[in-house]
Amino acid sequence: MTKDTISVKINRTETSRISEVDWDNLPFGKVFSDHMLVMDYKDGEWQTPEIMPFGSLSLHPATSAIHYGQSIFEGMKANRAENGDIMIFRPDMNEKRFAESCERMCMPVLPEGLFTELIKQTVDVDRDWVPTKDGYSLYIRPFLFATDDFIGIKPSETYKFIIFTCPVGAYYSQPVNVKIEEHYTRAAQGGVGRAKTAGNYAASLYPAKLAQEEGFHQLVWTDAAEHKYIEESGTMNIIFEIDGKLISPSEDMDTILRGVTKRSVLEIAKSWNVPVEERKVTVEEIVEAARAGKLTDAFGAGTAATIAPIAKIGFRDELFELPALETRTTSNKIKDFLTALKSGDTKDEWQWLLRF
Repeated sequence: MTKDTISVKINRTETSRISEVDWDNLPFGKVFSDHMLVMDYKDGEWQTPEIMPFGSLSLHPATSAIHYGQSIFEGMKANRAENGDIMIFRPDMNEKRFAESCERMCMPVLPEGLFTELIKQTVDVDRDWVPTKDGYSLYIRPFLFATDDFIGIKPSETYKFIIFTCPVGAYYSQPVNVKIEEHYTRAAQGGVGRAKTAGNYAASLYPAKLAQEEGFHQLVWTDAAEHKYIEESGTMNIIFEIDGKLISPSEDMDTILRGVTKRSVLEIAKSWNVPVEERKVTVEEIVEAARAGKLTDAFGAGTAATIAPIAKIGFRDELFELPALETRTTSNKIKDFLTALKSGDTKDEWQWLLRF
């Protein structure tokens, strides 16, 4: 099966739930569109995908993913242009990352182009669910998990690929406070930090809960060996601005998720002749810059959050308050540009949008 030979079976719902949606109050990830796509993998082949009414799954108690963690996912967004076109931001990058996650988790890779084509067809069926309100979008969740009915540690021989969508508002409604974590670890070198696998997020929940009890929204993870280097935040990559330069941890090591939004932010900044450095970033240099008043901006970059300004950074017994949002020229300009690009209000010079 390839994206050119694919034939998607479409079974539309008889009764849409769209009239039940309160479009002015959309909590993130709690309202689901009418349909979902399901495609099974068995006998060494991908089976015919079907778009069907959104609904619950029936699983065997011994379903392999539940016991042994073969489960990966992606997160994407669709927006609506003024003329009614639907636009998805850089799906080719999500497809590439999904394939890398499949490889690392010993799961079958979808044929090239098929991931993006299935995303497009799923969204197209529920295109009326793409919000028209500014700041709102249709969140897209593709995921793959092992389905063997078997208790035993080995790669599954069967899998289920699903795509569902959710109309959503903002992920963060206010600037975030983060704490630099020096005890718990998100990922170690040689592990699965680069894969977008479910277990990475499960492992982060307890330390994140402890930080939230202290008044922080998220953690800033550091390296597992020494807790000396900054890696990423809980739901996003992280970027700092010091002396007019954007600085972000390098993705060369396999402990950091390769972010679509982060890559886009840095590419935009470079095109505007903003100095950019991707390298190892020490905790010490960030703390020293904050103490000296040279840390003029810090923000998260991710699909759900887009650009999330960081208001405060906690480190041990210190709490650093960053400059007011209105003073953050570079990140505000990039955020406005990305918003305009994703909504079709500015020219897509990089051809980043899948438009249909």
